[in-house]
Amino acid sequence: MEKTAVISEKKTHWHRICEELLREAGIRINGPAPYDIQVKNDQFYKRVLQQGSLGLGESYMDGWWTCKRLDEFIAMIVSADVESCLKGSVKDLLRVASARMINPQSRKRAWIVGKEHYDLGNDLFAAMLDPWMQYSCGYWKDATDLQTAQQNKLQLICEKLQLKRGMTLLDIGCGWGGLAAYAAEHYGVKVTGVTISAEQQKLAQARCSGLDVEILLQDYRDLNQQFDRIVSVGMFEHVGPKNYPTYFSVVNQNLKQKGLFLLHSIGSNKTDDNVDPWINKYIFPNGCLPSVMQIAAASEPYFVVEDWHNFGTDYDKTLMAWDERFQHAWPKLGDHYSERFKRMFTYYLNACAGAFRARNIQLWQVVFTRGVEGGIRVPR
Repeated sequence: MEKTAVISEKKTHWHRICEELLREAGIRINGPAPYDIQVKNDQFYKRVLQQGSLGLGESYMDGWWTCKRLDEFIAMIVSADVESCLKGSVKDLLRVASARMINPQSRKRAWIVGKEHYDLGNDLFAAMLDPWMQYSCGYWKDATDLQTAQQNKLQLICEKLQLKRGMTLLDIGCGWGGLAAYAAEHYGVKVTGVTISAEQQKLAQARCSGLDVEILLQDYRDLNQQFDRIVSVGMFEHVGPKNYPTYFSVVNQNLKQKGLFLLHSIGSNKTDDNVDPWINKYIFPNGCLPSVMQIAAASEPYFVVEDWHNFGTDYDKTLMAWDERFQHAWPKLGDHYSERFKRMFTYYLNACAGAFRARNIQLWQVVFTRGVEGGIRVPR
């Protein structure tokens, strides 16, 4: 009887702490609001308090809790900075420490994210994304749907790069070739795209068939060619702080003297080892979000920052649009993916949307030159 009483008391203790933390964010456990969480397993409280972000995500994947508006729940707890009240697990502390000592994005390890995420299946990404398969933030100015937002983003990038017929364009991290195809078709440029995903390369080559586009399966550090323009969309998040100087050195070596470089990347408000443990384990292994300071320091030896454009709130809309398409396509996708995978991907899309909504993370497009006489005017 005494043992049972102790267990019950501990559960009540964990529950009470979670209740107090969530109350600060305006959330009730098993409450009626769509952003209130519904807990189905009493072990949830201890797991989250001990493991933080990793425990929250994994317990959702395990079906220990649900929430009608997961995006709103995440936005509220991020805005209230609930996680800062939780102590990181020993594993999290070791992960951060190792990231500072080793290079998680070395040449050998750089291929991991391609195999574990981008090679999940072209059927999944084709169902979730727009016709150009842009797996990056859309530009929602003057757009009310995903396809228009992504088309506007492609046009915005090409206009910022001032592409003209006959130019050469390097696309570092070309994905499924949507930007390469768009630039070649609409602006008459010769495009070289590089990716570390075999599945992306196959689809990109098929998409760009008949166009002046070459898609290479290789590490960006192996590039050695001169281009009029260089672009990198949604790839810098995989480079890692230890490699930022190398990355900008590679861009410098491959860009012609009067060239333009556009970097499109998610960014962190703080300079740190910005790696969410759940995202690192299940979605983007070895990823890390750069800060303004880190980008500025790494690019300073080579380039002038001509323009810095933040439209991070558009990523909220993009992610919610992806989630809507993912849920709609699930009856067909469910034949190839498990229910646990569905919960994982649902959590990923909604959690990221919530983080952008809370302004915890940003989306930047930065235009670099070596200093153009008279400057350049960058479109919006």
